[in-house]
Amino acid sequence: MKQEGSQLDLSGTGFCASLNFRRTARAVTQLYDAALQESGIRSTQFAILVAIAKNQPVAIGALAEVLIIDATTLTRSLQLLKKEGLIRISDRERMRQRFLTLTPKGVKRLGRSLPMWRKAHEQFVATVGRSYWLDLRNELEKLAHVAVELEGPPKDTPADAPAHA
Repeated sequence: MKQEGSQLDLSGTGFCASLNFRRTARAVTQLYDAALQESGIRSTQFAILVAIAKNQPVAIGALAEVLIIDATTLTRSLQLLKKEGLIRISDRERMRQRFLTLTPKGVKRLGRSLPMWRKAHEQFVATVGRSYWLDLRNELEKLAHVAVELEGPPKDTPADAPAHA
């Protein structure tokens, strides 16, 4: 589809996986952010707190893998959560790793946000249909694995280095 006065052939770009996933992700994020607003945390922070709670103590690198987020972006988010007193970041330990745990304040904030999250999630699932959501969630998981595999080794790791060394 060529726009008037443009030399660019933009046909097919509306089918871009990245464009469509990001657009959908923004809409869903806005829905959950609105639901969690009263708790004082955003949906992205909620996801990080849940992942820490499920895996604590968890190394920052392991958390980045679980959330499929680059360590630099995750570290910025973690610093904000630490500043708010919601998480504890250990000093570097064995293999120079730092470990994350929820503070009592973090547990309380996560506990306060869970009913709000559950209400929004149940409304979302009821609207799209439970069976459809479960199937879609499984497909999204597969697509995440495909994208990670296609990306190849992390950019800061030599291609011949063993994975998870």
